Amino acid sequence: MGQTFLLEIGLEEIPAHVVTPSRQQLVKRTADFLKTQRLAYGDIKSYATPRRLAIMLTDVATKQADVKKELRGPAKRIAQDDAGNWTKAAQGFVRGQGLTTDDITFKKQKGEDYVFVNKFTPGKTAAEVLSGITEVITSMTFPTNMHWGNFDFEYIRPIHWLVALLDQTVVPLQVLNIKSGRTTQGHRFLGQPVDLAQASDYETALAKQFVVVDPEKRKATIKQQIEALATKNNWVVALDPDLLEEVNNLVEYPTAFAGQFKTKYLQMPDEVLITSMKDHQRFFYARDQAGKLLPIFISVRNGNADYLDNVISGNEKVLTARLEDAQFFYNEDQQQTIATYVERLKKVTFHEKIGTLYEKMQRVQLIGQVLGQQIGLTAPELTDLKRASEIYKFDLMTGMVGEFPELQGIMGEKYALLQGEKPTVATAIREHYLPISADGVLPQTKIGAVLAVADKFDSIASFFAVGLIPNGSNDPYALRRQAAGIVRIVKTEEWHLNITALQQQIGQVLTEHKATYGLKFAANVTAFQQFINERMRQWFGQHKIRYDIVDAVLASHENDLKQMFAAAKLLEQQKDDPAFKPTIEALTRVLRLSEKADFNDQDTLTVDPTLFENDAEKQLYTAVEKLRQQADQQTLAENYQALEALRPLIAAYFDATMVMVDDQAVRTNRLKQLVILARLIFGIADLNQLIIK
Repeated sequence: MGQTFLLEIGLEEIPAHVVTPSRQQLVKRTADFLKTQRLAYGDIKSYATPRRLAIMLTDVATKQADVKKELRGPAKRIAQDDAGNWTKAAQGFVRGQGLTTDDITFKKQKGEDYVFVNKFTPGKTAAEVLSGITEVITSMTFPTNMHWGNFDFEYIRPIHWLVALLDQTVVPLQVLNIKSGRTTQGHRFLGQPVDLAQASDYETALAKQFVVVDPEKRKATIKQQIEALATKNNWVVALDPDLLEEVNNLVEYPTAFAGQFKTKYLQMPDEVLITSMKDHQRFFYARDQAGKLLPIFISVRNGNADYLDNVISGNEKVLTARLEDAQFFYNEDQQQTIATYVERLKKVTFHEKIGTLYEKMQRVQLIGQVLGQQIGLTAPELTDLKRASEIYKFDLMTGMVGEFPELQGIMGEKYALLQGEKPTVATAIREHYLPISADGVLPQTKIGAVLAVADKFDSIASFFAVGLIPNGSNDPYALRRQAAGIVRIVKTEEWHLNITALQQQIGQVLTEHKATYGLKFAANVTAFQQFINERMRQWFGQHKIRYDIVDAVLASHENDLKQMFAAAKLLEQQKDDPAFKPTIEALTRVLRLSEKADFNDQDTLTVDPTLFENDAEKQLYTAVEKLRQQADQQTLAENYQALEALRPLIAAYFDATMVMVDDQAVRTNRLKQLVILARLIFGIADLNQLIIK
């Protein structure tokens, strides 16, 4: 059985959101270090609390693997002179390997003799190797760092102790003025320092000092305690995974408890109460069996059950103060009308180069109507959309949202309903922010989805209009997230949405209504399309679409997002079909030859059949004209099948026809035929980008 190695880094309390990624990083860096050092081991188990990061290696080999290498040196004619004496080249080569010329042998390679030596490097002991693990500790990276004392070294928090044990033996390490030992620290208030006799005692020894060092065991304990409280009191408690993870990383010895608040606060919307508890105090909330929110909160202390009443009382006071503020703002906000809040938006700057929030809403009203008409909203839906877009940012002026920014949109919906707005309008106000993350919930109503896209479209176009275009990792206004939101909504709703055409149309509409507010809305059209295409590329990558298919779709002449989604799906489905390879080869031959023409994309091309010189030209012309007339009425899949059916005609055409003939009229006529066919192909994708094996 191998040895056991323990490394523990003792720190000041780490921010909760950093604990888990840091634990995972420590595991990876340790594994990489051991691989580089050729030291075998069985398993790595990781531990973490707010005050420590640790790993335990089991079945550690006693030493590194020995290394045997055969090394080639200079050619024999260079290594020896005419008298057979070793030259400086040979002597320098063996000296660099820690060997002598007595170790040289010759081997023939490619008809010439070369110097070879066999070098043996014995493996270092595990203790010697692990004494270098300091580099793992010091190379760790964190979202924020600090330095302490007179040291220039920075870390997530000051290091207070190090434990490094190989079975019973301390492995000497040093970081700044901290030297490794066998002493670890128990709970800050309940425990004591403890000397570990051997590495494998780690968990047990700390458990006696009120530290549950295994995060999974600690989390399971928290869940069990909360579930016991819920069962005892007949509550329904939703254990939000993110909140549970955060709470788990705030404590070393968890004890769950329940507190309460006055029922008068239940008059406020549930979202206000939940935000106060969950987001601000890291409390779990409880509902009754019917789903009604209860005046109860559940929290977890970092300690045992001693003096728990005092802890409960203190948390109740803190939450009550928060709820009192919320109650005040809730009551005060209802004293003003929506129109009053909208008027105030005229004085709130969205961005100094773009204008006010009120001006943004004016643009979004028009964008929403253009988009709504394009996707086929009914007249009543367009009316509701217009009303929603007239007021959808009003809640930013309320005291509640000022105090609880997380409730923007949510309070807009609540206040709109209280002031008599239609439910469809109120819901759209909330949904226009969605999605708020890469995989966040999408709008569930058509009006909400249109308003969300219109708002995001305006934000991106406005920033592009003033030259504030994201580059590299720089995206201070989260435009990439908003573009990704547009892509996801359009995919889910299955809308036909041509970004370039829409941007140009909107620019014209805004100009007609004098709502551009000085912005050149049709500026940077190509950059805007490419920006959306990159979010399309990201979506395709997340859904495992082959990269060359993605390149082909994004390089096509198609800017309709729905068609691009359909093209990627089509090619992904067809790629394993036996007919795929010969079809793509035939079509790409057309594309390559069509590149020799110099027609513009806007040119209307007409082929003259009187210039045909063989039946293959006539047959291809007839088939292409039929497809050309039907293409707009057919699905993408039907168009692909039609192109696939052209394969024998294309082969016959090229067998019988020389395109680049000397006769200018004939050559131009044939190039027109190929360009017309190429445009039909590009309507699906740029097939030149595909890798066909």
